[in-house]
Amino acid sequence: MSQALTMARNRLLLDSGLDDNSLNKALSILSRHGGIGDLYFQSARGEAWMLEDGSLKEAAIHLSQGLGARAMRGEKTGFAYSDDIVLPALLEASEMASRIAHSSGGHRVLPLRVNAPRPLYQPLNPSASLDNKAKVALLSEADKIARAADPRIRQVNVSLSGSCEAVLIAGSDGTLAADVRPLVCLRISVIAEHKRRREQGYAGAGGRWDYRRFIRERQVEKLAKEAARQACVNLEAVPAPAGEQVVVLGPGWPGILLHEAVGHGLEGDFAYQKTSAFSGRIGERVASPNVTVVDDGTLPGRRGSLSVDDEGTPGACTTLIENGELRQFMQDKRTARLMGATATGNGRRQSYAHLPMPRMTNTYMLAGEHHPQDIIASVDRGVYAVHFGGGQVDITSGKFVFSASEAYAIERGKITRPLKGASLIGHGPDVLTRVSMVGNDLSLDDGIGTCGKQGQTVPVGVGQPTLRIERLTVGGTQM
Repeated sequence: MSQALTMARNRLLLDSGLDDNSLNKALSILSRHGGIGDLYFQSARGEAWMLEDGSLKEAAIHLSQGLGARAMRGEKTGFAYSDDIVLPALLEASEMASRIAHSSGGHRVLPLRVNAPRPLYQPLNPSASLDNKAKVALLSEADKIARAADPRIRQVNVSLSGSCEAVLIAGSDGTLAADVRPLVCLRISVIAEHKRRREQGYAGAGGRWDYRRFIRERQVEKLAKEAARQACVNLEAVPAPAGEQVVVLGPGWPGILLHEAVGHGLEGDFAYQKTSAFSGRIGERVASPNVTVVDDGTLPGRRGSLSVDDEGTPGACTTLIENGELRQFMQDKRTARLMGATATGNGRRQSYAHLPMPRMTNTYMLAGEHHPQDIIASVDRGVYAVHFGGGQVDITSGKFVFSASEAYAIERGKITRPLKGASLIGHGPDVLTRVSMVGNDLSLDDGIGTCGKQGQTVPVGVGQPTLRIERLTVGGTQM
């Protein structure tokens, strides 16, 4: 039995007086009316620290636990949850879910069998890796370094968060799986001011490890200086020119555009409902031949990685688009069954009180053959976007608008002036066909991504190499 399964079993079942007999009894109720079903148990402990302008403003601890019961028959799903992990609540939730999805007939409950793939992170509690005094010292150090980076820095906000989540999944298909998931994040935001002009800079990092890594790898210093640098660069920015032009996206975090404008359309529920621009297009060319996109939940320690997803399916690396051709969608068990496909380890939920659905893990474009400097040199006039802030996407149409928080003009093959107010406007599937050069510098983001879908948020990762995109609309100042 894996360490994660032992820990989750002790915390979620044995401490509540439950055992395999309890699980089988609940699964039989779910299957009696609903065909097939599953149970999801969760216990989460987290904390958040916030330093604003040198003063500690927040130190909060949050605890939660509960169970969810799901019954499925065809397209019909019944779901109920309880904040109490006790046998009466388990059986009541199972009965309620089963009745919601009621149909004639039943489904045989298969014997539970342990699914314990190779763990991608240690089953640890990040909060225990530093005492409270050391956590405050870490925040204060980031504040001090950011202020010392440039005399124009006026405000500094630093936040540190950490959580440990234990989950256990049991299904009538015989699934028995568990995971213990640590997650940490350090974020630094600064404001620089010069001649009455104020600009913001931001940096952050995180992953499925403990707080000590921030210190061991000197990430506090790196992030504080990066946030200060970005704010000071923006103080010198000039208005971005508007119009259709060549856009070069930098490596790493700009992959958020790929995630939002394209990734959601590759999730199985949208494909099944035919609300995705990619619905019914498996095997078709949907992108430039030099574009290959994967969703990879198997990267050790990454923010979006999962040893098992929230349905007990092991994390996987799924090729979505290969050399421009659409290969498959991201699937949870439900959409896989409805579409005659295979679950890809993308069944995710925010908590026990939510239904799972197909969600991204770490989604990125593979590296190409071009050197980044050659890509820049190929552009006579254009925009180089390095970091993104907010954005909006219409999943059905694929249209998007993203604002660049750090961007530069490209003039005669060279990066020149920083630009302010640049926004990228386009159509996700169409943008993929306009990728003319792909760099050899694939980079993943620093571990700060959070994805929202239908009211649920989950941690994700993004990434890409440097890309040249032809004829993308840039919103800015009309020249």
